[in-house]
Amino acid sequence: MLGALSHTRVLRLAGLFTWVMVGLPLAYSQFENLHSRNDMGGWAILLFVAYLSFGTAYYWLTRILRSDSHTSWLDRGLLLLLTISALGVSFLSGSGLGSILMMVAAGVIPWMLSVRLGVLWLLVSQLAVAPVYYMLLRFPLFEAVMQSLLYGGFSMFIFVTSLVARQQTEARDEQRRLNSELRATRALLAESARVNERTRISRELHDLLGHQLTALTLNLEVAGHLAGGQALEHVKRSHALAKLLLGNVREVVSQLRETGAIDLAAALRPLTENVPSLDIQLDIEDPLNVEDPQRAHVLLRCTQEIITNAVRHAGARHLWIKVYREAPDRVVVEARDDGVGADMVNVGNGLRGMRERLQQCGGQLQIETRPGEGFRLRATVPATVLVAALTKVPEGVR
Repeated sequence: MLGALSHTRVLRLAGLFTWVMVGLPLAYSQFENLHSRNDMGGWAILLFVAYLSFGTAYYWLTRILRSDSHTSWLDRGLLLLLTISALGVSFLSGSGLGSILMMVAAGVIPWMLSVRLGVLWLLVSQLAVAPVYYMLLRFPLFEAVMQSLLYGGFSMFIFVTSLVARQQTEARDEQRRLNSELRATRALLAESARVNERTRISRELHDLLGHQLTALTLNLEVAGHLAGGQALEHVKRSHALAKLLLGNVREVVSQLRETGAIDLAAALRPLTENVPSLDIQLDIEDPLNVEDPQRAHVLLRCTQEIITNAVRHAGARHLWIKVYREAPDRVVVEARDDGVGADMVNVGNGLRGMRERLQQCGGQLQIETRPGEGFRLRATVPATVLVAALTKVPEGVR
């Protein structure tokens, strides 16, 4: 059963199980107090509010443990509530149960904070429980501090374990992303190889058969003027067959040229599948063929950079990509996400490289962003000139 769960899901279930186990002695102690006093008391109510607040915050924070560095202010606020609730359980119950809850919280901290800040957070929060041991449980000051540091050592072990789990998740997500890019590149190479092979065959037909059939037709036409009688009839039939064969070769060459386009959808779909922490909706015109392998490669790399930016920088959970042909002369890629957005576009190496690729093909790149509204991107690649050049039938077989 556990083998079917991811390590992040196991981590979450283990934390919730520990939280429930901490609740059992709390409930028992408060039941004893109620039995002896016949009164629940305001402190007991606050204790259970703190306990339930911890469980609710932990449940929400661990719903999706993401491997990226984008943590919302809500999640950080809930992490603070998690810590305060654990401290509240210790102070209100007069026990060290809050230190155990701190150990549960230690499994969440690596996903919310940097390593340095997370270690500092752990030490401060565990030392904050020391007054419980010193004032309420009457430990000597040195023993109270040592008790807090002892629980801090356990928390550090859980912190490191969770940190390793995060690093493994990042490595696995990176591997999945690279595999998607590899499948997309392989599909594009396969399409390019198919187009190049068709082009090579059409050129061979043109160079070998086209010119020779043209020469044969001319020679038969000359022979028709020189021959007479029965021979003339055979020459005319041969001339007609040669012209028919030349027309068939012309038709085959034209078909090879016209069907030698790259299926852009076959190249882009593997790129959008199984992207970690991101739901991608790809809307691509069917059929959408690009005649130039270089421009298909540019569109593939642009889409790849859009996905990478959405995962690494935008902090988005959803990405919408639309690819279509606008009029007959250009292909358009439009993308938008639900990320954090920004006041202005910070052009890094990825966006700069995308713009350079598009400009080399005569394309354009437009980017819009606002805080809280994500990013919008529109990339266009012209196609008219290359389409006309690549679909032209060679002169020798017309």
